[in-house]
Amino acid sequence: MSETAQSDELWMHQALTLADHAEQAGEVPVGAVVVLNGEVIGEGWNHPISGHDPTAHAEIMALRDAANRVGNYRLVDADLYVTIEPCTMCAGALVHARIRRLIYGASEPKSGVVQSNGQLLSQAWFNHRVEVVAGVLADQCSAKISQFFQRRRDAKKANRGSDAESS
Repeated sequence: MSETAQSDELWMHQALTLADHAEQAGEVPVGAVVVLNGEVIGEGWNHPISGHDPTAHAEIMALRDAANRVGNYRLVDADLYVTIEPCTMCAGALVHARIRRLIYGASEPKSGVVQSNGQLLSQAWFNHRVEVVAGVLADQCSAKISQFFQRRRDAKKANRGSDAESS
């Protein structure tokens, strides 16, 4: 395994840890880390529900944190690691922030726009190119999301069962 691949896995593990913060808050467990010159400059996890903010995706929160830390909205030469393929909003933010590389874990067939739907970052009309590395720790990232939604479905089913019993 190359040194870059090892680093990518290391940072993705950190993103997975951040996803746990989201899950503990009842949010979809997605975590993101912005890395520049081998150092974390931004961290984020999903909290649109608890934050009453439709833009509070893990990627956006990590970009905001990084921009605040470096004092610039341009994050030239920085890499963003996220546990799931970004949506349209987040992909656009990566371009505006001038992220060098996007490294993500699991594909998102419903709303992912990097490779699953539309290949947004590959469009010639963007004024910045983001290098994409897909599938880093994909199984672990996918399992985290799948298990979360399975637990929610199970809880919903259990609540329906207890509602029926109390009637």
